[in-house]
Amino acid sequence: MSTTFTLDTATSRAHPVPEPVRRLTVPAIARRKGGEPIVMLTAYTARMAQLLDSHCDLLLVGDSLGQVIYGLDTTVKVSVEMMIAHGAAVVRGSYRSVVVIDLPFGTYEESPEAAFRTAARVMQETGAAAVKLEGGAVMAPTVKFLAERGIPVMAHVGLTPQAVNALGGYGARGRSEAEAAKILDDARAVAAAGCFALVVEGVVEPLARAITETVACPTIGIGASPACDGQVLVVDDMLGMFERVPRFVERFDDLKTHISAAAERYAGAVRDRSFPGEAQLYR
Repeated sequence: MSTTFTLDTATSRAHPVPEPVRRLTVPAIARRKGGEPIVMLTAYTARMAQLLDSHCDLLLVGDSLGQVIYGLDTTVKVSVEMMIAHGAAVVRGSYRSVVVIDLPFGTYEESPEAAFRTAARVMQETGAAAVKLEGGAVMAPTVKFLAERGIPVMAHVGLTPQAVNALGGYGARGRSEAEAAKILDDARAVAAAGCFALVVEGVVEPLARAITETVACPTIGIGASPACDGQVLVVDDMLGMFERVPRFVERFDDLKTHISAAAERYAGAVRDRSFPGEAQLYR
């Protein structure tokens, strides 16, 4: 048993109140192949984790935080320190979901041993249950090395944002027969190496369906196929925080408009001196 936390509004915005709850486990997620669809969203802060936790099976602390939080142009510039800081916050804010943390570019590709050192540090300093790394067959030995040493690995094939410089952009992958065959081979390789789940990103739909039918582990699609065993989106995209999003995103709300409108009302109240009012003053 672990504990869950609810907000004690009488003391602090995020003061924890423990209640018994059982957190989902990596093996439980792995057993969801072909079963109830797996729900996954990104999270980068404790408060967002608190809001998403009861609705999600997996929370991904994605290196997409480089663009979403820090305004970077690619995920290549994200550091392990960034991932650890945000990963620890998400673990503190979640008590049901499995928390997975991206290993950033340059911290795991050199060798399985280098990947182990990074992954061990990330898990020790955050309390997360698993790590995610990008790459296909070339990373299969690393996936195997980590899995055999007690580090659950979520793999990632198809469009791999950390390789954007080599890929030449963020376009959908697998349009040619040769590329589709390679991505399918990549998926088979990392699944055979022992990843517990596989993100399939930005590939043509028939390829995503074929990968899902081929590998034994659950697939989690993003710009892939409804046939995948689960789906993931960047939470800020899903909430409508940005004007431009990839084609595969559906905005389930329009928070940017709500936030802008609230800021406009606040600014007006400050300027006309109606805020703070009597209810906000100490007498």
